Amino acid sequence: MSDAGTEPVVGRRVVESTTLAVVLGFALLMAWDNWRTGIGWESTGPQAGYFPFYVAMILAGACIWGLAKEVVHRQQPDKGFVERDQFRRVMQVFLPSLLFVPITQWLGIYVASFALITGFMIWVGRLKPWVSVVTGYVFAAVMFLIFEVAFDVIMPKGPLERYFGY
Repeated sequence: MSDAGTEPVVGRRVVESTTLAVVLGFALLMAWDNWRTGIGWESTGPQAGYFPFYVAMILAGACIWGLAKEVVHRQQPDKGFVERDQFRRVMQVFLPSLLFVPITQWLGIYVASFALITGFMIWVGRLKPWVSVVTGYVFAAVMFLIFEVAFDVIMPKGPLERYFGY
């Protein structure tokens, strides 16, 4: 019996087949949209959808080939795609990164970046909280100076930046 941390969460064949099916759907949508736009030749050259249509068809063909290979080899034993420990580590990074997007809209990019970096350093990196807070603050401050002051780039701002007049 294998260790609980090394059990696969999902098999390789499921992940590959699902990915191929999603990309095939995207390729067919892209092909349809470009066909609708126009895939022929005009007096000045190819229509707008000519090249993207054929790229989509090549992509769809590759996906169909991959799905056919998966069907042909379905009787062979499947390998694990990701083990439980690996999946847990990926989720430790993915979930906070996913939350970063709505938090950026609410608090602004600088405060959200400070929270993300500080949180990663404390909970994932297991660093001292004071080191994490200082590093997160320095990173957010440098990012603010670069984007807001030096290059005058419009970034999502929250209540803290508005309080200071930015």
